[in-house]
Amino acid sequence: MSAHHQIVEHIVLLSVKPDADSTKVETMINEVNGLISLNFTLHLSVGKILRSTSTSPNFSHIIHCRYRSTDDLQAYNQHPEHLSVLKNTQPLLDDFMVVDFLSDGSRDSLKPGSAMRVTLLKLKEDLVEHEKGKLVEELKGQFKRTEEISVGESLPNEMSKGYSIGVIVVYPDLEAIDSDAELHKSKVKDFIESEMVVDYVVPLPSAAEH
Repeated sequence: MSAHHQIVEHIVLLSVKPDADSTKVETMINEVNGLISLNFTLHLSVGKILRSTSTSPNFSHIIHCRYRSTDDLQAYNQHPEHLSVLKNTQPLLDDFMVVDFLSDGSRDSLKPGSAMRVTLLKLKEDLVEHEKGKLVEELKGQFKRTEEISVGESLPNEMSKGYSIGVIVVYPDLEAIDSDAELHKSKVKDFIESEMVVDYVVPLPSAAEH
């Protein structure tokens, strides 16, 4: 499916322990990929982060999912298969964070081989609510050579580490990311306390097969 409508973006950043067994890490990736079989999951991909910029801990892997509603996201979070994968994954991690946000105009799924730039923003504490809305609209106009942009305020979540705005920009390839506008050069910088930026390429089917 490729229709555009409101969806829930679910971003999980993982910091895999440097000494984690590579076989166990591969098993983790395969188990996460298997969660696409849950019928309320529109899109799921997982893999290594290619580049990152952050003052926070360096994350090594990303999980990106899409859902039709917050109810579907909750069903995913509480599903026994997801809880089993979560239990198996935790011993391999030094750290993780989760940011969920609603977005208009996004597709259900992303084309394998597409490049993603995920930007998570922690806003200054004195920013009032109506300014947050203006900031979201401003962010939508920051990027040029994109196939898709998804921006929204994060849903309440104690695992978001205070990051309250999510931005996912999809490009045909990594080269297009490098040639696009840079967020830190825009006027939205005045509203931001800190930002986390990661680049990732949606794996091809052959790379995601068990």
